Amino acid sequence: MAADEVAGGARKATKSKLFEFLVHGVRPGMPSGARMPHQGAPMGPPGSPYMGSPAVPSALSKLPALNVASSPPATLAHSWGHVTPARSNLQDWLSPWFPASLPPRFQIRELVPESQAYMDLLAFERKLDQTIMRKRVDIQEALKRPMKQKRKLRLYISNTFNPAKPDAEDSDGSIASWELRVEGKLLDDPSKQKRKFSSFFKSLVIELDKDLYGPDNHLVEWHRTPTTQETDGFQVKRPGDLSVRCTLLLMLDYQPPQFKLDPRLARLLGLHTQSRSAIVQALWQYVKTNRLQDSHDKEYINGDKYFQQIFDCPRLKFSEIPQRLTALLLPPDPIVINHVISVDPSDQKKTACYDIDVEVEEPLKGQMSSFLLSTANQQEISALDSKIHETIESINQLKIQRDFMLSFSRDPKGYIQDLLRSQSRDLKVMTDVAGNPEEERRAEFYHQPWSQEAVSRYFYCKIQQRRQELEQSLVVRNT
Repeated sequence: MAADEVAGGARKATKSKLFEFLVHGVRPGMPSGARMPHQGAPMGPPGSPYMGSPAVPSALSKLPALNVASSPPATLAHSWGHVTPARSNLQDWLSPWFPASLPPRFQIRELVPESQAYMDLLAFERKLDQTIMRKRVDIQEALKRPMKQKRKLRLYISNTFNPAKPDAEDSDGSIASWELRVEGKLLDDPSKQKRKFSSFFKSLVIELDKDLYGPDNHLVEWHRTPTTQETDGFQVKRPGDLSVRCTLLLMLDYQPPQFKLDPRLARLLGLHTQSRSAIVQALWQYVKTNRLQDSHDKEYINGDKYFQQIFDCPRLKFSEIPQRLTALLLPPDPIVINHVISVDPSDQKKTACYDIDVEVEEPLKGQMSSFLLSTANQQEISALDSKIHETIESINQLKIQRDFMLSFSRDPKGYIQDLLRSQSRDLKVMTDVAGNPEEERRAEFYHQPWSQEAVSRYFYCKIQQRRQELEQSLVVRNT
């Protein structure tokens, strides 16, 4: 199973268990039809176990419509005086003073004592998310580095000879000719999509005997271009009835590109052919090992006698090395194979085989990329997250309604008075009203000691305002 399927399956299983617990109260490991003990049991007031006690005291039974399962009545005048809400639904009337929802991480254990399994699932989910995120970061870092592995490419070289036929009707059959085939395949290739033989090479040159085919017709060349069509092999056909010595020059297509080091630099670093980044890293390792970095100015390198001989300077910046390496890096050596094209009928079925070391992409890299790009599991997990969030909000709403009903059933009159006082305070805050309108509408409020000074200040402000208006009008008339 792929890594993304394992990780996604674990997360989906956790999310499904969370949702199943919230909706049905099923603890992980319980039978599918089982439920938590509190499911279906009536709830009691806070402070007592949530089972075995009546849902509400008998006082609330006088209002049969006031329960969680049904909508509140339009008015409360039936039992508690003429208190008529502005809306036809008591829940809508109370909505400004009771929040619509609480944070998703509401303390479910306060509502359901048996919810420890839910908390355990939440903790497991957090650990799982952290692990998956850490692995995704590791995969992203690994994909930035070349992921290559050494494989064997088996090269098959064979030829056939077609003798001349005097009675042939066409000119091709009347002339003796031979045909050379160069093919190959990866040994033990586990990948489903097979690579073409030509995709491993940058160029292929077949050099025939110059004495037999002349200076203009003894080379057969193939070079990769952006529009090259990959092929499973190469065929060369030439006229002739003599055995021909040929030389095959195969230039591997290195990714990333590799270079042959200058002989002096190769002896210094112990490398023959390597990529530019690996060469720079080997140089830095040589500098650190021999302590060539300047102790006062870390940017400079004080070369030893070998370093000075190669770079032709006693001191240089390390940032200059990549530029100076250009003159010391050469194209890699091609693979040279000497072969004899035989026209002897007894050698027609012989095939020469050669094994070449090549670098291919790590098969795991494709799985890593698909894991990072996969979104199917994420969509299912997001859907489960949404369901869990909606379920927790529903639990919060029911908790709010239950608390309201319990408080109302214990002291209906006091609860309504507290609600009206709270409504009055909130209304003043929303309308930005200062003072206390309930006290200000009574006469005793204006017979306090401060009232005389307040009246004097009020008339003084009015006189000043009237004076400014008169002065402004006189100014306008004079102009």
